[in-house]
Amino acid sequence: MALRNSRRMAAVGGALAVVLTAAACGSSDDGSGGGGGGEDVEASSIDCAPYEAFGDLEGTEVSVYTSIIAPEDGPHIASYRPFEECTGVTINYEGSREFEAQLPVRVQGGNAPDIAYLPQPGLLRTMVDTGQVVEAPPEVEANVDENMPDFKEYGTVDGTFYAAPLGANVKSFVWYSPTYFSEGGYEIPTTLDELKALSDQIVADYPDGSVTPWCAGIESGDATGWTATDWMEDFMLRTAGPEVYDQWVNHEIPFNDPQVAEALAAVGEYLKNDDYVNATFGDVRSIATTSFQDAGQPVVDGSCMMHRQASFYAANWPEGTNVAEDGDVWAFYLPAETADERPVLGAGEFTAAFADRPEVKAFQTYLSSVEWANERAKTCGTGGCVTANTNADPELLTNPIDKLSAEQLTDENVTFRFDASDLMPGAVGAGTFWRGMTDWIIGQGDQETLDFIENSWPTS
Repeated sequence: MALRNSRRMAAVGGALAVVLTAAACGSSDDGSGGGGGGEDVEASSIDCAPYEAFGDLEGTEVSVYTSIIAPEDGPHIASYRPFEECTGVTINYEGSREFEAQLPVRVQGGNAPDIAYLPQPGLLRTMVDTGQVVEAPPEVEANVDENMPDFKEYGTVDGTFYAAPLGANVKSFVWYSPTYFSEGGYEIPTTLDELKALSDQIVADYPDGSVTPWCAGIESGDATGWTATDWMEDFMLRTAGPEVYDQWVNHEIPFNDPQVAEALAAVGEYLKNDDYVNATFGDVRSIATTSFQDAGQPVVDGSCMMHRQASFYAANWPEGTNVAEDGDVWAFYLPAETADERPVLGAGEFTAAFADRPEVKAFQTYLSSVEWANERAKTCGTGGCVTANTNADPELLTNPIDKLSAEQLTDENVTFRFDASDLMPGAVGAGTFWRGMTDWIIGQGDQETLDFIENSWPTS
């Protein structure tokens, strides 16, 4: 039933606070349009009162373009159903593995989507430079000011606010099997030295290489390499510290600075060590051709013991996998150099509009509201997603990985930093950094890799 009693735009939801609320992810069959995963929303059960302010949008459509594909897309699509049912608008969802490469092509070719979910603030700046991104409406900015002001800066370019935060995720996690850890007598490491010692112990326990400490994969279509940059960022936070990390992001130190080289060498002790990685897939170079979705799967059968990946990876475990502290798989915090340090790497998406029609403004506002955050929590099932709008109802959070993510993000002892490659200029963060790390995996040297990325940094 579409509401026809008002055509005015207004902020949806009540007063919203600034706490990060976790919301789980579910599954879907494909990356475009129409459903999959999460709860079905029955029209008769929907309270349309919160949507009255949007007015009658019957017969209109909003196109959404995003890098979020199966199995993580289903809960997103399901979370739109109350908005669609109550306003009459149709949301056309398109997920793509080539999002970062194709979005600029579409925008420059006059085929921009109405809304894009940008996973990198650096890409937002690139899109703003095209002159095609529409400034966020006042209703969206008001919601963000009340709900998630700490994330507002990432959606702002040169003092103008364009894009509200959508999702947020924790990246400083190591996935493992509690069962196989118990059988091996392995304990959760609390420092980087303990993590290295644990890796060495697993190698010693399986001298035939049938089980390796780590599994990894960085293939992701046109975005291949991004998971390797996450490793690099996590280690920059740990070996160089948050202040140097900030200097690196802002190019106040060069990309080939000795402190950056130290972090890359530390990553290399894991990802470029044939004794450490990919018993199931092959040697070190197999990391470049193993998809990030498939990379962690050997944890389930015990052929690898650990997989460093973000909270959203929970949606990629096989159907029926029990994700819990005493379940089939779980995650521990990637430790720092000392047990007292708590650096946490995270990221998220931002909703940028390329059209200012009423239905587009309405959908933007909905996505920044408590109503959407609550609906997202209801429709998600398998865990691993976190919304940046966290004044949603905490009782809706039922998945253990959601709660673990929320604990990391709200811990007063945590030092949080946003994903570095996402903050860097798009040509670097979503370009040469990804390519450089991919070439590094397949054999390029440390110095050549760092020099390549440094030499690509825009001069203005």
